[in-house]
Amino acid sequence: MIKDNQKIFNRLLVLIDAVITAFSLILAYIVKFYILNDGPGVGVLPLSDYIELLVLIVPVYMLLYYSCSVYAPKRTVRRRFEIYGIVKANTIGIIVLIVVLYMIIKEINFSRSVMAFFYILNVGITSWVRLVLRRSLQTIRRKGYNLKHMLLVGYSRATEEYINRLTDNPQWGYVACGILDDHVPAGTLYKGVKVLGTLGNLEIILPENKLDEIAITLPLRDYDNLEEIVGICEKSGVHTKFIPDYNSMIPSKPYTEDLMGLPVINIRYVPLSNTGNIIIKRAIDIIGSLAGIIITSPVMLLSAIAVKCSGPGPVIFRQERVGRHNKSFQMYKFRSMEQQSPGDEKKAWTVKNDPRVTGVGKILRRTSLDELPQLFNILKGDMSLVGPRPERPLFVEKFKEEIPRYMVKHQVRPGLTGWAQVNGLRGDTSIKKRIEYDIYYIENWTLGLDIKIIFMTFFTGFVNKNAY
Repeated sequence: MIKDNQKIFNRLLVLIDAVITAFSLILAYIVKFYILNDGPGVGVLPLSDYIELLVLIVPVYMLLYYSCSVYAPKRTVRRRFEIYGIVKANTIGIIVLIVVLYMIIKEINFSRSVMAFFYILNVGITSWVRLVLRRSLQTIRRKGYNLKHMLLVGYSRATEEYINRLTDNPQWGYVACGILDDHVPAGTLYKGVKVLGTLGNLEIILPENKLDEIAITLPLRDYDNLEEIVGICEKSGVHTKFIPDYNSMIPSKPYTEDLMGLPVINIRYVPLSNTGNIIIKRAIDIIGSLAGIIITSPVMLLSAIAVKCSGPGPVIFRQERVGRHNKSFQMYKFRSMEQQSPGDEKKAWTVKNDPRVTGVGKILRRTSLDELPQLFNILKGDMSLVGPRPERPLFVEKFKEEIPRYMVKHQVRPGLTGWAQVNGLRGDTSIKKRIEYDIYYIENWTLGLDIKIIFMTFFTGFVNKNAY
């Protein structure tokens, strides 16, 4: 029933999108020539010419919507991804339209302003209609309609995680009808979902129940049965999905390769292992560090004078840190503590009201001005503008044994600022939580994310309440 409803709903969406596309072009014409002006002037093409253009625009846009996954099921997809697909399709569409009109068939009398209004209106109206439909469907599902009934095959950590998400998001409209497992006794309940029997009951249950989906959530110990279970599920014709019990070992978006027909899953995908991305990021680092040095040179000069006057010791403090590929480097900072022996300095972690911190040092640390000399580390290539913050070798050895995946952070250059830092994880805060943010950054790096972090640093990152 759900499958039939989905087909009808998708066809209805195509019809709605076609109407919106046509309406947006007509409305764009009205806005340009009747709202912003007193009507079409001499030499302006009539509305009928734009309507004739819809014969080309509507089919092309519907194909673009399909290719950009606008019509893919959206139960569990976040709304920003749905809007992204609409924006992507419209952006490609308007570029194609402009190229065809003005460069290929040279119909230069079509108004550029109308095309701009058409793009804005089509994106806006289509997105608004989709959000209204999404809210309406979520309300309907919360009331118990338009539900998908599922059977979970296998009881594992993945089973519990999957049920947790379904119960936390009733707007998705998924109902887990039961679980089959060979090791957990029948009748066992997890958040209202009951274990119905063993894996051997699968061939009995499938013909008797009108299930919409089967989720294979086998524990690792039962993976010997996986091929047989997949065969039984596919024979039933019910849509089957596989939720691996090893999801704690791989990222949510694993990087896969096709090795002459053999699928290979990389445990971790690091975008900054790509040569092109490395070149782009390094170029930004060089330009940004040079600009930073020039802009902040007066501040650095005043800071250096203040440090020199605060007591004996060097102005620039050098400390060994662990960087990319676990290689050590000397990181620069303005000295914010009283001079101490290298042995004492290595052992200690700065704490609140630390007596070693000078008066000038407290100001420098609280405002992050002590970090400015690291712009020279960035210029040298030891660090990057954005990345996980580097740590001392002593603590790296300690944390790598205590915190899972700690060493993943060393697959990229350390940064002057980072995703963890702009989210408040600076100074004496949870290392485990900080690593979670660092790994998210490493796995999801984009140039746009770097720019976002830099802007967030300017607005939220300079004053550090956790710096002692």
